[in-house]
Amino acid sequence: MPAKPSSLEALRTLSIEEAAREVQVSLATIRNWIKTGYLKTADSGEVYQQSWEVFKQNILGKEKLHFGVNKLFKETTKIQAKRPLIAHWSPNSQGEELGINYQNSLSDSHKNREGIYYTPSWIVSDMFDPIKIRPENIFLDPCCGSGNFIMEALRRGIAPENVYAVDTDIQAIKITKERVKKTFGCELPNVFHADFLEILHLLKQKVSSFDLILTNPPWGKKMDKKVKETYSRQFGCGKSLDSTSLFMGACLSVLKPGGHLSFLMQEAFFNIASFEDIRSQVFEKKIDRLVDYGKVFPGLLTKAQAITLVNQPASDLDKIECRYQNQTYRRSRKSFKNNPKRIFNFWTNSAEAAVIEQLFSVPHTTLKGKAQWGMGIVTGNNQKYCSSSYQPGYIPVYRGSDITPVGFKKPGVYIPEDFSKYQQVAPLERYQAKEKLVYKFITSRLCFCYDDQQQFILNSANLLIPKDLGITAIQLRDLLNSEIINWLYNKLFASHKVLRSDLESLPIHVDYFKKQAKFDEESYLRYLKISRQAGKYTCWV
Repeated sequence: MPAKPSSLEALRTLSIEEAAREVQVSLATIRNWIKTGYLKTADSGEVYQQSWEVFKQNILGKEKLHFGVNKLFKETTKIQAKRPLIAHWSPNSQGEELGINYQNSLSDSHKNREGIYYTPSWIVSDMFDPIKIRPENIFLDPCCGSGNFIMEALRRGIAPENVYAVDTDIQAIKITKERVKKTFGCELPNVFHADFLEILHLLKQKVSSFDLILTNPPWGKKMDKKVKETYSRQFGCGKSLDSTSLFMGACLSVLKPGGHLSFLMQEAFFNIASFEDIRSQVFEKKIDRLVDYGKVFPGLLTKAQAITLVNQPASDLDKIECRYQNQTYRRSRKSFKNNPKRIFNFWTNSAEAAVIEQLFSVPHTTLKGKAQWGMGIVTGNNQKYCSSSYQPGYIPVYRGSDITPVGFKKPGVYIPEDFSKYQQVAPLERYQAKEKLVYKFITSRLCFCYDDQQQFILNSANLLIPKDLGITAIQLRDLLNSEIINWLYNKLFASHKVLRSDLESLPIHVDYFKKQAKFDEESYLRYLKISRQAGKYTCWV
């Protein structure tokens, strides 16, 4: 982990333009003072604030530099500057274009590496809406980018000196300050060019906690694993090592009791197993709102979704506002409580949540610990090894698209039988099991087929071999292909990838098959005490 800075003051910088404007000299004069050693600069070329203050106090007006500026300095230092009034802001204000232009200038590779996706102003405004704000509130944006959250905080009355922000991008910091200056006519004394996770200990020395924390944290930022593990231990994130999780844990550690936090995040935060530990931490807080904004970032497949919470203990009686695809409904915290992996499936309404609860309330087992698993063959070079027609020494392999609930389609791909050529292969005995289930990996609908012919599969398909489950492989196939289990899978996980951990979370109602050897959808629903009408499921009253 990089060495921690000794103080926040050591991080403060101001541009050459700001320094020149303050004492009314030319840019060339400031650069000359830098060249002659009077001022110290950061790697970014900006002047360190500490160096600037020492220069003004000990050099400017005393040593022979420039008569006019010395005289000006002596006069103006006697005047107490007043804080400027903050003008009304609208999304079309002059500062908005600066941020948009800078965001558009960043390459896709840079955005991906740093996990940067700048938040549209309309989303920022909506994230602020449910929070009651007072001018004396202390606000933090730990990764402020070009300043959209800061602009909204100021517009809603937060005092400039109460705005704290951090970002690793010096150019974004400059643009934020310029936007604020142009739009509101004020300076931001507490905006720092730094890594928030590195300097949090310094922020806590200056401001022990914050009333408001609103941000769009880095999504999947590339970081050294050991660094992530260190931060995870520090902020109680467990196995949740994504940069989103680390920023969430860090921000919760400095959120004032009763304070509000609102994060915009990738949809994986709400339903993927790797985020379970940080979701568990969040679940202990009072959650106010969960919102889906859809796919708002060009070129990015994931949806942008937000959570707003209050730093106070949660109660099962809490009601959570859920917004998904232009529908708004309220769900109890209790309706999320028993979800596997602490999933926040807020795309599911209260009636649907009741059906999910019913499915899990009926005695059941799961596939966890009761199946062997295997992935399809990864050749490492399909163009080289895959043939569309049979050749001597080749064997047929099946892709995800070849799988149907009643069996494989006619094979369309053949590969050499020499498995040592390939990048990754499951143990051969799993492909050659007496019977197994094979399923599509990339799909929004579960699709399993039964195989007792020891067929091989490519990595767009996976396999499982039931062990001591209490039902046959064919019964399990029919259950997993059923309409109600597919409905449950989508209402819980809302994923286009069929993950082992998700399949291991599904309820397997073994007792149903004690009276019903062959699966039947209608009798299964009666067993569960669930009705279906016009494609909608409801519990029996």
